[in-house]
Amino acid sequence: MADIDPWFTRLLPAELAIVVPTFNEVRNVEQLAEAVARALPGVRWEMVFVDDNSSDGTSDKVRRMALADSRIRILHRHNRRGLATACIEGILATAAPYVAVMDSDHQHDERILGEMLARIKQDGVDLVVGSRYTEGGGLGEWSRKRVLASQLATRIASGLTRVPMSDPMSGFFLVRRDAFMRSLPNLSSVGYKILLDIAASAPTPLHIAEVPYTFRTRQHGESKLDTLVLWEYLQLVLDKAFGRYIPARFMSFALVGGFGIVVHFLVLTLLYKLVGASFDQSQAVASVVAISNNFFLNNALTYRDQRLRGRSLLYGWISFNLVCATGAAANIGIADWLFGRNTYWILSAIPGVLISVVWNYAMSSLFTWRRK
Repeated sequence: MADIDPWFTRLLPAELAIVVPTFNEVRNVEQLAEAVARALPGVRWEMVFVDDNSSDGTSDKVRRMALADSRIRILHRHNRRGLATACIEGILATAAPYVAVMDSDHQHDERILGEMLARIKQDGVDLVVGSRYTEGGGLGEWSRKRVLASQLATRIASGLTRVPMSDPMSGFFLVRRDAFMRSLPNLSSVGYKILLDIAASAPTPLHIAEVPYTFRTRQHGESKLDTLVLWEYLQLVLDKAFGRYIPARFMSFALVGGFGIVVHFLVLTLLYKLVGASFDQSQAVASVVAISNNFFLNNALTYRDQRLRGRSLLYGWISFNLVCATGAAANIGIADWLFGRNTYWILSAIPGVLISVVWNYAMSSLFTWRRK
């Protein structure tokens, strides 16, 4: 890595920290650090790479870079995953008064970092967003399907930020430390859109400026976005909209449970009406299938950050069945008790269902997806 600044400037405290979450980005990190150095001549900066235990040697690569350049730092996380939490921990790991967040895959244009820093030093600016949608910005080589999906997500997010922002879904921004600290207590840390989380969590609306840039094509490695990021985005939106009343994870758990009811009745109808099995047999099989469906969906969606794998997946399935069996017993008992007191049958069933959902959520959080 070429040294751009005189050696003595690297001994001064960093004015700007650039937080870069990484996972299997060994071919990108050195090129990114060199590009940032060229983009910030005369600026006292440091880069904090937050690596989620990459299997390709990313953290070892960054350590070698750090030995050659004191501006490079590594925060190596073990048994923890998630873009939002990586950004938060990276921001908290530096003392710099200004912190930028950007990806490691060269899709964000590091050449606008200097302009972003200049803008945030203006009076009253808390946050500067690298925007793809403001005049002068662009989405590069995105497909029409991805453009439409991004535009829809942007419209949904705009209602949560409380301030005009053309690109609330951007992953490229620069924030004042004091502004971030005001948002910190209310952050959801869900999903991958940390900018939206910061803006929506601020106790008072942030003062925001935007700098245009054109989204670039990834140079090396594979995209970390998968089909489940839409669900994480939905969880974040639900949490920002209703989280003060109902936890977003509980809402996700309840949605999965609602789908499980549909699965239950489909299997019951198939076996009882079409196959000709007895009602008791059909009901038993439908219950097992629905509970298993709920377990695997919750493992993939609701508890994605605590996803069970290998042997833990089997133990989790067993504990989830035991939890749900207890919840079902409570459901039936409460419903029967109310019905026996001449309560209308629908009104008898609803309290049992609600108590069963709350029980299943609370107990599975304790015994199935318990945090280590």
